[in-house]
Amino acid sequence: MAYIPYGLHSVDKKDLRSILKINKSNVYTNGEYLIDFENQTKKYLGSNYSIAVNSGTSAIHLAYKAINLKQGDNIIMPSVNFIASYSMAKLCGANIYLADIDYKTGQMSPEKIKECIKKNKLKKIKAFVAMYLGGSPEYINEFFKLKKKLNCYFIEDACHAFGSSYKIKNKTYMTGSCKHSDISTFSFHPVKTITTGEGGLITTNNFKFCKKIKEQRSHGIIRNSNKHWLYKIKETSFNYRISEINCLLGISQLKKIKKFINKRILLSSKYKKELILKTNLVKSLELENSNLSAWHLFIILIDFKKLRINKNDFIGSMLKHKIVLQQHYIPIYRLLNLKNKKQISFPNADKYFKNALSLPLFNDLTFSKQKYIITKIIKFINYAAIKKRTK
Repeated sequence: MAYIPYGLHSVDKKDLRSILKINKSNVYTNGEYLIDFENQTKKYLGSNYSIAVNSGTSAIHLAYKAINLKQGDNIIMPSVNFIASYSMAKLCGANIYLADIDYKTGQMSPEKIKECIKKNKLKKIKAFVAMYLGGSPEYINEFFKLKKKLNCYFIEDACHAFGSSYKIKNKTYMTGSCKHSDISTFSFHPVKTITTGEGGLITTNNFKFCKKIKEQRSHGIIRNSNKHWLYKIKETSFNYRISEINCLLGISQLKKIKKFINKRILLSSKYKKELILKTNLVKSLELENSNLSAWHLFIILIDFKKLRINKNDFIGSMLKHKIVLQQHYIPIYRLLNLKNKKQISFPNADKYFKNALSLPLFNDLTFSKQKYIITKIIKFINYAAIKKRTK
C-alpha cells in the first residue's frame, strides 16, 4: 500500500486538458486567463477586487505593502501559524507581536489580541492578522468590531479557508468578500482546497489597495498606457506574477470547488462520528457551527502526557502503517530566537502544539482508507490507555 499523505491535490484529465488551451495563445503571463481567473474568483467570493499572484506568501507580502507596513509599525498575529506571515512582516521592518491562541479552536481570538496589547503595553497598532487554521473563519464579527475600536487594519490570512463562509445576523458572507476586513489572502498550493500548482490570491474592496498591489506584483513597473516601451518604477518590488498556465488550472479547479468541499465535509463528519465519538481520548477543535469550513485540515487533540505517549513515537507508529500525520503548526516563537520573555510565553499555544495533529484529508481519500486510518489510531490509543492502567 502506498503512503496516505495528510493532503493531496485532485487534478484530473479535464484539468490537464484545460491547461492545453495555452497552446492556442502566444501569451504565457499577464494575459486573458489571468483576467478571467481574477474575475471568476472575484465573482465567487463577492469582493470588489481580486488579484492573483504566484503564492500565498506573495499574497500576504503584498497585503502588507498595500497598507504600507513599515519599520516602526506594530502588527499582531497568532503564535500558531505558518512562518510566512511572520517572515513577510519582518521583511517590511515591522515590530511583530505574537498573540496566544484559544486552545479549543487553535486560532487567535480578539481577547488574545487585547491581552497581547496589554502585555506589551502597545499604544498603537497598524494591523492585526487573523489566520483561519484548518479552514473555519472564527471570530470575524468580533475582529471587525475590534478593528474599528483600535482604528487599525484587519488582514485575513485565509490560506486554509478558500470556499468557506460565515454568518453575521443570519446573513452569509464568503470568506474573502472583505465585508468585515480590509484584505484577505489565499493560497492555491497543491494541498489546498483548489490548486493552481503554486499560486495565491488577494481580495479587497479598497481601490487604492488594489492599485498598489497590482503595481507591486511585477517589479513595481508602471507602464505608459500609450507608449508600451516607456515605463517607470514608482517603488522597487519583486516578481510575484502568476503564469497563464497556473490560471488555466485555477479556472478549471474553481468549477469543482463545491464538490471538493462537500467531500471534505463528508470525510470530516466520518472522522467525528467514527473516531471522536468512539473514544473520549481524542478530541476535535470546537468550531462555530454557523460557519461553513473549507476543511483544509482535520485537526485532532490528544492528551499525550495523560496517556504517557510520546507524540513523535505516535507519528512514527502511524508512519509504519503508511499513514502520514502532520503538525499545523510548530508555534512561531519555537522557531525563532526570541529573547523577550513577553514574546515566548504562550500557554495555550504550547498546550495546543503538544496535543495537536492533522489527519489525512483530501478529495481523493477513499472511505475505506479513512476507515483504515481511524482503526489504526483507535487501536494505538486504546493500547496506550490499557498499558497506562496496568502500570
